[in-house]
Amino acid sequence: MATFRLQGSRVLAVDMTGDAVKAKNGSMVAYDGQMAFKKMTGGGEGIRGMVTRRVTGEQMTVMEVKGHGTCWFADRATEINLVRLTGEKLYVEASNLLCTDAGLRTGTSFTGMRGATQGNGLFTTTVEGTGQAAIVSDGPAVVLRVSQQYPLTVDPGAYIAHQGNVRQSFQSGVTFRTFLGEGGGEAFQIRFEGEGLVYVQPSERATIAGDV
Repeated sequence: MATFRLQGSRVLAVDMTGDAVKAKNGSMVAYDGQMAFKKMTGGGEGIRGMVTRRVTGEQMTVMEVKGHGTCWFADRATEINLVRLTGEKLYVEASNLLCTDAGLRTGTSFTGMRGATQGNGLFTTTVEGTGQAAIVSDGPAVVLRVSQQYPLTVDPGAYIAHQGNVRQSFQSGVTFRTFLGEGGGEAFQIRFEGEGLVYVQPSERATIAGDV
């Protein structure tokens, strides 16, 4: 299995000894040794994945990198965060997924109103299996734990990913005080309940909901 490691906080180094990884197309910045690069269709999920992603709007252009040596990846100087999966599923926006072990399975999942408020559509990308994935964030990501005792509420523009046995629901932050100009400016939030981890970034992307 390929070895993922960070060089600084904005460059991912992957050591390979005949292994393969799937990475965002165009994210390679350097490599040594012998590497082969191949563009993959449908986010690496074949023809069925290509059709599914076109229908859902969750587009992801991926390349397979295979060989012996080290390959370095980066994406617009964003911060990189490593996620280790041991059989569970990671939910992440396609634009935030940088690289995965080739053995991890990717797909799409319905997100409902959360995706709509983020401007990312009604579906998100899933990564499942055992191995490592690298996700990117605008600024250092904060990993927050969700428990039965302590549910978590997150701004849609700050959310980037979550994993574990968690349930998400969409709630409105609009009250009468909002229309008087005394609200906090967060029109909608995502509430997570259960057991797991949620990854948020310190920079909010523009959302359809916006401020009220």
